Amino acid sequence: MNSQPEIAALSFEEALKALEEVVRRLESGEAPLDESIALYARGDALRAHCQARLDAAQARIEAVVADRDGTAASTRPFDETA
Repeated sequence: MNSQPEIAALSFEEALKALEEVVRRLESGEAPLDESIALYARGDALRAHCQARLDAAQARIEAVVADRDGTAASTRPFDETA
């Protein structure tokens, strides 16, 4: 598993695909115990990475700036202060 790319460098789609593969391997029962434990740990890290990417996307979506009547007037980057 050391040859796999670092999780932080993966796009959401790549991480999700890797997580699906981890789940497939764990559900198949084909991995020995030690490998299953390592797969579980990697899967948890991949899940957390995917969740962080989703949370960041959600925050950017919510960064829509509304005008006085509540309609979207413009957008601003998530990391820009109000």
